Amino acid sequence: MAKSTIAAVNMSDDNIPSQRIIVTSTKSVGISLILTFLFGSIGMLYSTIWGAIIMSVISIIIAVITFGMGLFLVWPICMLWGALATASYNKKLLEQIKQ
Repeated sequence: MAKSTIAAVNMSDDNIPSQRIIVTSTKSVGISLILTFLFGSIGMLYSTIWGAIIMSVISIIIAVITFGMGLFLVWPICMLWGALATASYNKKLLEQIKQ
């Protein structure tokens, strides 16, 4: 995983600049795809918690209504949503670094 660094310069009480460094890692789109392929909406917890909750509820409803056959449609949607959420997370993180 690639590491990202976010730095902000703050002025202390003595007007001496102090630097705050926050190190966080980006998320892998490949890992997101693998997790959602293997675990469906539960695998989305890696990339988006709210998306995982929403798709879990939808998956349960669709599975009950269609006796599980509807999951062939829901599963790829989970994979796509997870990959897009991961890419969006990484984009926002890299934009914070540029500031």
